[in-house]
Amino acid sequence: MKKSKFSLLLVLTLVFSLFLSACSGGDGGKDKDGAKGDNEGKSDVPQELRMLDSSEIPTMDTVLAEGSTSFTYINNVGEGLYRLDQDHKPVPALADGKPEISEDKTVYTFKLRDSKWSNGDPVTAHDFVFAWKRAIDPETASPYGPYMMGGKIKNAEKITQAAADKKPYDVNELGVEAVDDKTLKVTLEKPVVYWEDLFAFPTFYPQNEKFYKEKGDAFASSAENLLYNGPFKMTKWEGTDATEWVLEKNENYYNADKVKLEKITVNVVKDSNSAVNAFEADETDMTGLLSSDIVPQYEGDDRMVSWLEPTVFWIKMNQKSEALANKNIRAAIAQGFNKEDLAASILNNGSVAANYFVPKDFVKLDGEDFREKNGDLIKFDADAAKKAWETGLKELGVDKLEIRYLGGDTEAAKKTDAYIKNQLEKNLPGLTVKLESVPFAVRLERDNAMDYDLQFAGWGPDYGNALSFTDLWITNGGSNRMGYTNPKYDELIKKAQGELATDEKANWEAQQEAERIMLEEDFGLAPVYQRAANILLNPKVKGLAIYNYGPDYSFQWVTIEGE
Repeated sequence: MKKSKFSLLLVLTLVFSLFLSACSGGDGGKDKDGAKGDNEGKSDVPQELRMLDSSEIPTMDTVLAEGSTSFTYINNVGEGLYRLDQDHKPVPALADGKPEISEDKTVYTFKLRDSKWSNGDPVTAHDFVFAWKRAIDPETASPYGPYMMGGKIKNAEKITQAAADKKPYDVNELGVEAVDDKTLKVTLEKPVVYWEDLFAFPTFYPQNEKFYKEKGDAFASSAENLLYNGPFKMTKWEGTDATEWVLEKNENYYNADKVKLEKITVNVVKDSNSAVNAFEADETDMTGLLSSDIVPQYEGDDRMVSWLEPTVFWIKMNQKSEALANKNIRAAIAQGFNKEDLAASILNNGSVAANYFVPKDFVKLDGEDFREKNGDLIKFDADAAKKAWETGLKELGVDKLEIRYLGGDTEAAKKTDAYIKNQLEKNLPGLTVKLESVPFAVRLERDNAMDYDLQFAGWGPDYGNALSFTDLWITNGGSNRMGYTNPKYDELIKKAQGELATDEKANWEAQQEAERIMLEEDFGLAPVYQRAANILLNPKVKGLAIYNYGPDYSFQWVTIEGE
């Protein structure tokens, strides 16, 4: 996504674990305030959380969601077959225990527990079938349905490809079946080692077909036009422009007696200084991510919670553009800005320069980090960038270029984008970078339409496998959306997803070679940095789960303690 905040996330990373140990007295729990979160908050303390977010919610429709902002709130008001627990492990949720798995590991039969929607309707296997078919239906234009299901759920890719080829397709061929109200059968194309992570992801949540049809175009447009089957329900949200929303405990949730938090009030504040002022004035318990100028002020303050995320930010280069279809122009841009200086001076928040697109400290095999083999693939090199730039201009038959740069509208994003613009124009003579700062939801729309030349974007993993990054760039992939294509890359990722799926060493080697080809040979992407996250959190807030992939947070185990 996911999901970073842009887009918006396996096993806990080493750095993450070490931080937690230091922060929590060594208990290794997921919540950052030091408490494991046993939900034993004092009964006389109001169980209400006030928090800030840095962006509006683009959508609450599980089928249309594609960023971690949406996924975070969907995760808290919804539930799928599995969900991530406090220790970041996928555990059965609506699934009543583990499924029956066929000998060839391609057919999963789930029994569902008794659970209800917020209107009292039972959640059934039919709700899953309806939602999944809607997600894969090309008419829905789900950004994540084809991405999460393609090559995994049987016939998902076939349906997507038929639509792309303007041929007939039938969503009923998707490998999901309601055997009865309480039995769901899922058929995969081939074994998927991270299937538990997959079925915990919001794209695979159920939807109530009757309610969906009753609401029509109004479905998911506001709080009253949604149903909820998770720990919380939305009682206030006026749609994608809303700058405030409210979640309250869902009494119909099957595990409601374990949820102590009664209310969550969220306000959008895009400026870190304003967020900090609200926190210091005790107007909020939790801020969004802090900008770099704020972080040094809170060094050593136990109210600041920090961690290195497996989230990488990069500049996407739209190769449908004539200029960016030129490899030398891409090489110039990818090497033409000082990302180390950006991380140290502009970000100054613990983020590190990224010369890769699969993050470090994300996945390990026999103690070895995925990054160790490839190391740094695209470094800042002003001389090499200028040489490639001059060659590219000659090949295009021009002596200058104006390139549109699509970025965010937060103060932090504007600082980063202005720095990169300055660097590129300084190091690549004849280049004019036209900055276009837009809200996150607009950026997603323009990304889907490929309406940009350069785009500053980021990715946090959706499941605990390097494939959450490497399969982004397959030809015509659901999240590619920049026209990158290389048959060798596609072949390697296809092998990693297929015949090498259960051979971890060979699987890694295929993905590592694919990453090398994409960056070192093709300059298909310009990596910028791997993000460190910093928030301010009231010490009275216990049990907050912060995730490395998928949703950012879960409030299910939060309690508010007294003084």
